[in-house]
Amino acid sequence: MEELDLTTREGRFKHFGSVEPVKGTKPTDKSEMADLQNSKKDFLFAVESVGINNLSYPVVIGDYQSVGNFELATSLRRDEKGVNMSRLLEALETENNNGVTLDFESLEKVLLVLRDRMRQENAEVTADGKWYFSKPSPGTNLHGIAHADVKYSLALNESGLTRQQFGMTAMVTTLCPCSKEISEYGAHNQRGYVKVLIDVDPDAEIPENHKEIVYELLEINASSQLYPVLKRTDEKMVTERAYENPRFVEDLIRLIAYDIAELDWVSGFELECRNEESIHQHDAFSRMTYKK
Repeated sequence: MEELDLTTREGRFKHFGSVEPVKGTKPTDKSEMADLQNSKKDFLFAVESVGINNLSYPVVIGDYQSVGNFELATSLRRDEKGVNMSRLLEALETENNNGVTLDFESLEKVLLVLRDRMRQENAEVTADGKWYFSKPSPGTNLHGIAHADVKYSLALNESGLTRQQFGMTAMVTTLCPCSKEISEYGAHNQRGYVKVLIDVDPDAEIPENHKEIVYELLEINASSQLYPVLKRTDEKMVTERAYENPRFVEDLIRLIAYDIAELDWVSGFELECRNEESIHQHDAFSRMTYKK
């Protein structure tokens, strides 16, 4: 048995099972390597989407840096075996400036690069992240950092954009109308979650402040808003506002739907409201889809 010098890293590696590399027979120069994904023959079906997802990547949303989760894909012709996966990340890198700005303009540029470099008819990207922003308390006007989750989803073909969606999930306060009606005093309330995915009208101009517009509509229809900083006078205002504006999830979804449907850049949407019930072990939810 070979005597190993355990005072060296090489000796310790061998002691734990490392072996010398074998002399290979396959080429190491890229120009000489087989390129299976570029094989051409009949592979039975064209593929609508192939790519990568669950990609964590730095983004800029509004005034703050955040972390985005990406899905990037293209179509694949019937006579092609596969796509060059590395080009998906290379396309994203073209818009990386200490993070990719998460908005329609930047993501459309990524798609144009992706479609051209992959030499495919269709390309798509979906990205979501946490949007941070400063929010004042209702009475004392003390600012703190609040957040909501946002989502962008775009697709294009050789003629242009075929999908343009904006989504948001925000937290609100809801107070139960039933509880208020039947109780001698008080009413149970809870944190609610409102989730919307908007189909953007391809012929409309998207407002630069679309995040702020949607966030306000999700909050203003609830019993009350959530705030990062609350002093006693603020807490009194928030509590009383909730009591003055009781909402079932059914109420909340209908009120929000009315306001979003009024936006001229919206062609349709999916909307869901969910309450983490404070007197039940289950949640309550309401869901709807609307097309103009």
